[in-house]
Amino acid sequence: MNCSPARLALRTLEGGVELTRTPADQADRLAAQLSADLREWGLQSAVQALLEPLEDGTVAWVARLQPEFQQHHMPGHDSLNLHRTLGDGPHADAAWALEREIWVALLGSPHRFRFANLAALKSHVRVRRNMAMAARLTALAFKTEAAERPEADWHYEEDPGFILKPGRPLIQALIAATQPEATGKLYDFSCYRATEYVILLGIAQELQAHNPALLAELQQLNERHAVRSGQFHEVFLVEYGSMEAPLPARFYVPGDRLWFRNPDERSSDVTGYEGSWVMYMGGGLFSNFWKRETPFTLESKAIEIFHWKDGVCTDTQGELQMDETVVERLVAQTQANPEARAHVLERMLRMRDPKGVYGQGGCIDTTREYPKNVSREHCELVLPRF
Repeated sequence: MNCSPARLALRTLEGGVELTRTPADQADRLAAQLSADLREWGLQSAVQALLEPLEDGTVAWVARLQPEFQQHHMPGHDSLNLHRTLGDGPHADAAWALEREIWVALLGSPHRFRFANLAALKSHVRVRRNMAMAARLTALAFKTEAAERPEADWHYEEDPGFILKPGRPLIQALIAATQPEATGKLYDFSCYRATEYVILLGIAQELQAHNPALLAELQQLNERHAVRSGQFHEVFLVEYGSMEAPLPARFYVPGDRLWFRNPDERSSDVTGYEGSWVMYMGGGLFSNFWKRETPFTLESKAIEIFHWKDGVCTDTQGELQMDETVVERLVAQTQANPEARAHVLERMLRMRDPKGVYGQGGCIDTTREYPKNVSREHCELVLPRF
């Protein structure tokens, strides 16, 4: 390939995936590995790729979906139908299908995902797979002002929060707290804290298989102090998209954490109803931790949030509360009325207003979040010291 056109293509190609730091003498090996991986997912003819030597003695690999493949499977960067359009492939295994969906969504992304090397990319895919699979299994009790964990695994203290009891393995403790098959019980969570446990579980499962030394550090950290809220975001996650450059409304990668905003000012004052934190689980479905058997589609989530404004009420102490029975009844009515459904979705499937503004915006956020890389050689995770 002529170097000059290649450099031009590298500079102008947007989105997709880039491997940034492969030694030049390993370029042929990288190309062979990538070819084998793409063959495994049945994507060898679906990807346009460029392997470009750089001045520092390394090579960069940039790849995106072929335009025809993108138009068929992700028109307008819509990734919500990938599971259906890709089909089952040669494997019926759910984990395999989920990983293939992640690969295609990353390669078809409008955002450029950068990884140091192929091992880091494959680790990232596995973590996303773990998170999406864990979200599918998560079922919790919804009490916005309560918190509860399995007593055999967790101990609560005011400052550090829920910490692991000594000797209780982190992975098993996270599963016990979020997957009722482990204990036979549903535990009280907020949706935000639940997403943290799902993300932490996905990361820990990857570390157990590929970076056990870091898992040991994560175990010790959780025996001392919980990492929560803003600090959790800073330690474990990368946010992509912005208000200035919003992600497409129908673009999601399995394993993304995202927020749906409640655009109604009054009902957003009800604790727990400011919006909704969810995980994208792939297959066009978003987590419903309170009713695991009925996960949300983009449309059903938008319709539910729309009717929060109708379910808000005042209790005998004058405090705002949400009447979920009213919400469920009105959601069912809207879903059964095509004209009403179209009207609600036209209103809700817009980008959200800025913070503090309640105008004509909808419930769609402009950003998503994904986990930092935890591969052994190129780990981005720096654990806090308590």
